[in-house]
Amino acid sequence: MSKSNTNEAPRATKAAKLLTLLQTGTGASLEEMVEATGWQSHTVRAAMTGLRKKGHVIEKHIEGNTTIWSVKPTA
Repeated sequence: MSKSNTNEAPRATKAAKLLTLLQTGTGASLEEMVEATGWQSHTVRAAMTGLRKKGHVIEKHIEGNTTIWSVKPTA
């Protein structure tokens, strides 16, 4: 028996939340990504590797003592 219900919105995953966070104009620090997903830092980094494997280009830069990662939104 199928549980499909056309009235339900698609489930928002933590990976989707991470991608959305990275696609903001300012990007996100590791601490911000950990807080947003509830994951440990090594899991966030592994998820970013997964995004790279899916074709997303992840850029990073340093602001003070903090590394900021970002992804350019796809058209």
